[in-house]
Amino acid sequence: MFLFVLKGLLRDRSRSFFPVLIVSAGVLVTVFLIAFMSGYLESMVRQNARFDTGHLKIVTNAYAEKLSQKPYDLGFIDSEAEFEQWKQDFPSVRWTPRIYFGALMDVPDAEGNTLEQGDVFGMAIDLWDPSAVQDIHLSEALVQGRIPQAPGEILLSEELFSKLKLELESTVTLLGSTLYGAMSFQNYIISGTVSFGVHALDRGGIVTDIKDARLFLDMEGGASEYFGFLPSGIYDDGEAQEIKREFNAKYNDEDDFAPVMLALTDQNDMGFMLRYAGFALGLITVIFILIISIVLWNAGLLNSIRRYGEFGLRLALGEHKGHLYRWLIIESLAIGVVGSLIGAALGIGVIQYFHVHGVNFAAFTQDTSMMVENVVYTTLELKNLLLGIIPGLVSTVLGAMLAGIGIFHRNTAKLFKELET
Repeated sequence: MFLFVLKGLLRDRSRSFFPVLIVSAGVLVTVFLIAFMSGYLESMVRQNARFDTGHLKIVTNAYAEKLSQKPYDLGFIDSEAEFEQWKQDFPSVRWTPRIYFGALMDVPDAEGNTLEQGDVFGMAIDLWDPSAVQDIHLSEALVQGRIPQAPGEILLSEELFSKLKLELESTVTLLGSTLYGAMSFQNYIISGTVSFGVHALDRGGIVTDIKDARLFLDMEGGASEYFGFLPSGIYDDGEAQEIKREFNAKYNDEDDFAPVMLALTDQNDMGFMLRYAGFALGLITVIFILIISIVLWNAGLLNSIRRYGEFGLRLALGEHKGHLYRWLIIESLAIGVVGSLIGAALGIGVIQYFHVHGVNFAAFTQDTSMMVENVVYTTLELKNLLLGIIPGLVSTVLGAMLAGIGIFHRNTAKLFKELET
């Protein structure tokens, strides 16, 4: 019966063209929006994990209370033995130490006098560990020069490098304070420049080896944070929360400098953001269903008025109102299937284009500290297509059900009067 109805609709395009067009457009827009939001969310999770939160993170209790300030003076000291123990206790998680710090960069002229000064944000990782380098995609982010190969070399953000008109292999001085509050300064050679595609880092970041940072900050054998990455390389909140509970039950106590583990969703309001994203996707689906249903309801009413003669004749010949009502619903389902498939096919093409080329958001991230890539890529997943197709089917059926109610208001006397005219 469904195929019979489908053939009839395809042959009588006056009944199907406009509804199919509406459903196709609606599914196309919905599929793209869901794919874009999924890509944006994945970008946020990915970049936060790489640069700020890890999948898991071990800090001190005191550090955790002021996490957003990155207070390295509340970090770990001489924690290498503890670090080795954590790696043994949780071998499935890959652990790596990091230090985040702020400093003043002094750029000298040819005579050694200050030419330029500026605030910088330092990220220290183990540059001799290939996995730590890969964590932040350092090789891919390298714009010019080379990754540091000797102590005393640093990478500078390309934006800051150009702004200060520096040259590769030139020397700059970092001025800051040690773990104990004393003044600290150290000369560094710029070995290269990087651009991570995250404006929060690219506008004034430096990358250095963790041994150099420990020397500069007087943090011998320490780290401000220990990042952990799940074996799959993809964040799984359930798995992360289980590891966190096990670690904190074993190691955490009330001491300010006792270790405490945090999951990605415990930091930077990421838990709220992930829940909000799920709510937003559901809201988009509901809004689409309501809007398209109302449009198709109105289209169905107009179509029903045009088909009053057909309905009247069928009812006069003895067809039951319920059967006619179900027939309209099957017609709408056929329209929904065709329109959804066309919209999904067009959506795949649009999503694929932006999956390759992305959407440039650099203009909107100039003044933000959020860890989001300047270019956001859509995600092409089956669930995104289903989230667009299913509402397309539901909206057409709902619109037909609302419009078809008028069938039950018809009476025999009125039918004969219509047939006479």
